[in-house]
Amino acid sequence: MDIFDTFLNADVMRRTFPMLLQGLWITLQLGAASIVAGLVLGLGLAMARLYGPAPVRFVTRLYIDIFRSIPLLVLLIIVYYALPFVGLRLSPFLSAMSALTLVSGAYTAEIFRAGIEAIPKGQFEASAALGLSGRQTMADVILPQAVRIVIPPLTNNSINVVKDTALASVVAMPDLLKQATQAQALAANPTPLIVAAAIYIAFLWPLVALVSRMERRFSAPGR
Repeated sequence: MDIFDTFLNADVMRRTFPMLLQGLWITLQLGAASIVAGLVLGLGLAMARLYGPAPVRFVTRLYIDIFRSIPLLVLLIIVYYALPFVGLRLSPFLSAMSALTLVSGAYTAEIFRAGIEAIPKGQFEASAALGLSGRQTMADVILPQAVRIVIPPLTNNSINVVKDTALASVVAMPDLLKQATQAQALAANPTPLIVAAAIYIAFLWPLVALVSRMERRFSAPGR
């Protein structure tokens, strides 16, 4: 048996490709939901860490440090397998989304914080001189500038979230990797795994190139 029959078997590819597409659809749903939830959580955490009362700032920083330190796989297993012991049972999708959101939110918070702190203090002073409230200053002056700064790292973090969805297969989530693993077992051939890897690359490679392009653009002089 040659290498093509082993790793790129056309018949196996044809029979298992629909399963992989189903897995890809679930992966995209999980990734999109986790990214959006992580953005909302991260922005809230960044605001709390920068402008909340001292106890809130302390708790927020503790949360960020903990969830940036814990391996995602460990957190995912805790959410899915440990929480039922206290009466909280989540579906595989909600378990994976919760774990991804908690970790993504922590990284997103630091990205937003760095972007906000990069805005010159004079912007705050000028807004106050114009009579803008703190909320108006943040919404109309600071955040629009900060978002432009943090777009490349946020995009890169989103790519990492999509890649990390592959870990959801450990909680019986029928994502792309899980479907590829099942297809490989059914076909007794590794072709589905190779095709799944190719799908990940085809989907994420353009996003990686986009991040590199944005980083060059935003770091160019005069930008």
